[in-house]
Amino acid sequence: MAEPTLLAVLLSALAMTAIVTLRYVLASGGFALATARRKPGLYAPLSRQIRFEILWSLASCAIFGIPAGIVAWGWQAHGWTRIYRDAEAMPLWWLPVSVLLYLLAHDTWFYWTHRWMHRPRVFRIAHAVHHASRPPTAWAAMSFHPVEALTQAIVIPALVFVVPIHVAALGVVLTVMTVMGVTNHMGWEMFPDWLVKSRAGGWLITASHHQRHHDLYRCNYGLYFRIWDRLCGTDKGLGKF
Repeated sequence: MAEPTLLAVLLSALAMTAIVTLRYVLASGGFALATARRKPGLYAPLSRQIRFEILWSLASCAIFGIPAGIVAWGWQAHGWTRIYRDAEAMPLWWLPVSVLLYLLAHDTWFYWTHRWMHRPRVFRIAHAVHHASRPPTAWAAMSFHPVEALTQAIVIPALVFVVPIHVAALGVVLTVMTVMGVTNHMGWEMFPDWLVKSRAGGWLITASHHQRHHDLYRCNYGLYFRIWDRLCGTDKGLGKF
């Protein structure tokens, strides 16, 4: 039985890698197309940089896809995770709560690992690849050194073993992760000023906030929310495009 099991795991990992790759191409490609229409010529001087962003991102897709595929196999074949399909398995109010918990947990992990990767030695080894995008483009969302990709690839697969989540709610989490990862790196702000500069917007991370991280390096480390940046004194406000 070992060989069929290994084959099933490998096929699941390959399938999930293909899905992650397709998600990257569609999301980054779609927002790059939107950039070409909204900001013509913005990426024109960056064609060589974009090629490197795509190559690093494709490697990251495999690093994200393999653990996700193993977890997907374990869920479907053995029910190892806390992912559920039956909407009645948990109270209805748990759907939005679970999404928020996943985003908060992911944001916390991202903030602290991101700060760690800005230590000089770790930065040179791992994080410098991502910051080689100057300025970042829509293709840079997954442009990671394998070390950095691995630190981010394990978060959601680990959470599904601990925190119950409906499969549709998990889809929402992955969609938010993908969209915010891309839009925060586009090099321009797609959201209106009334939202970005509102009281609610002051707690959310958009391109205006994350661009300042790419400009100054030692600030604005969060992924979705500005909570940890504010608590730790690393929030340096919004950048300008």
